[in-house]
Amino acid sequence: MIKVKRALLSVSDKTGLVAFAKGLHAFGIEILSTGGTAKQLKDAGIPVMEVSEYTGFPEMMDGRVKTLHPKIHAGILALRENPEHQEQIKKHKMGLIDMVVVNLYPFERATQKKNVSWEEAIDNIDIGGPAMLRSAAKNYKSVAVVCNPKRYQDILRELNVNSGILPDSILFPLFLEAFEHTAHYDKVIHEFFSRGKHSEDFSALPKDVTLKFSKIQDLRYGENPHQAGALYADAHASSGFAKIKQRSGKELSFNNILDLNAAIGLIRELEGPAATIVKHGNPAGIAQSTSLAKAFSWAWQCDPESAFGGIIGLNRTVDLATATAISKSGFMECIIAPSFSDEAFALLSQKKNLRIVELNFNDIIPEPLDFKKIYGGVLLQQADTKALDPNDLKIVTQKKPTSKQLAALLFGWKIIKQIKSNAIILMKDTRTVGIGCGQTSRVESVRVALQKAGKNARQAVLASDAFLPKTDNVKLAAKAGISAIIQPGGSIADEDVIREADKANLAMVFTGIRHFKH
Repeated sequence: MIKVKRALLSVSDKTGLVAFAKGLHAFGIEILSTGGTAKQLKDAGIPVMEVSEYTGFPEMMDGRVKTLHPKIHAGILALRENPEHQEQIKKHKMGLIDMVVVNLYPFERATQKKNVSWEEAIDNIDIGGPAMLRSAAKNYKSVAVVCNPKRYQDILRELNVNSGILPDSILFPLFLEAFEHTAHYDKVIHEFFSRGKHSEDFSALPKDVTLKFSKIQDLRYGENPHQAGALYADAHASSGFAKIKQRSGKELSFNNILDLNAAIGLIRELEGPAATIVKHGNPAGIAQSTSLAKAFSWAWQCDPESAFGGIIGLNRTVDLATATAISKSGFMECIIAPSFSDEAFALLSQKKNLRIVELNFNDIIPEPLDFKKIYGGVLLQQADTKALDPNDLKIVTQKKPTSKQLAALLFGWKIIKQIKSNAIILMKDTRTVGIGCGQTSRVESVRVALQKAGKNARQAVLASDAFLPKTDNVKLAAKAGISAIIQPGGSIADEDVIREADKANLAMVFTGIRHFKH
């Protein structure tokens, strides 16, 4: 156990920092700090000694060198029971540091940004932080090492119960957590640069992958009542389902969360007010319009029968008009949106069985890699983030799509990558009128989409996530009144398919991109 007299605080994630520092100060603990951490504490009225003042040496090289000093590391590493160590501390007029509170530069978050430069990635590698964590962890019997803001309250509670003393029962778990933290940090850096443009062993995917997830909550059960289930979040993620806020309704189920995730994927990249309704991982309808209420109504109209009991995803604050439309749609399981107006929430919360969930989609950092679990391992691939440049479209038929048809085709192509294969969607402007997905043959997906659309198929456009392997797909589409088709192309039957489209006076464009989703 240790009596904490001096603590060094230097954190990037300042969650709970001020309250924790105030708690330490209340126990008479002297606080050393650096840079932005010191400024925030001083602004809160907490007495702080800057590390540069403590060491008598200024920060250098744009902050790259500030805690890498003998007075810091000797104060951390000195063995309290070793007379020689204590004599050297005294001889060089150094002080002991009993607690190190450090979390690291957000390398993982910084390098997930689009088009991050090599230099920016390098600049986000923390050196002093891991050095202090490792030093403190090595001497954990005499130094409390804290790298997780979630530990702050537990530590203050222990200090309070034990009159400023931390027992061994908390020091050892902190030791383990520190090395786990630095190990993950180093692994993320290695994985990023091993895929980088300057790597000698260039590969789009890392040689080794380490995953770490922390339990958020237990669920009532898994996909079925006889299976246990729980929600875990990436231990180092700052966005996504770790940030969901359920405002109303009964507990979320395993399947609810899967469908909520699918709903987010379908609408988060859409620019205008958009809505989707999801059942069993597949959309019953998707639409974008000038208002959220209209977008929801369009999504609902695509397939009202399948929409019943589904998950609603909305990409704007839910207003009263949208809430009114939802309240008239019958039983639904969940609604997820960035926020709800007071009037909308008051209306929707009257439905006792409706789960109302908030999540800011804009906070979600796109995952660069996609994992799929298999027996004895995982499959790993780059995430399907490839966007279509309209200039790369290849018109392959005699008839060219009109500007209106082209806009509908491009909208359909934007969302089809989120729909399970074999995927066929029928579009009018920015709304689906028929969806066929998850079928074992592409022509069956076409039949399902046309059946769902009914008369709405006439003058709609068709998007296919993979090439049309036979002319039967085109024949069915033409018979139903489809006016244009977008598909990747690349089948050995392309020439026959194009001839059939010309025969039916259909416009067809090739993308050269496939969007399978198994």
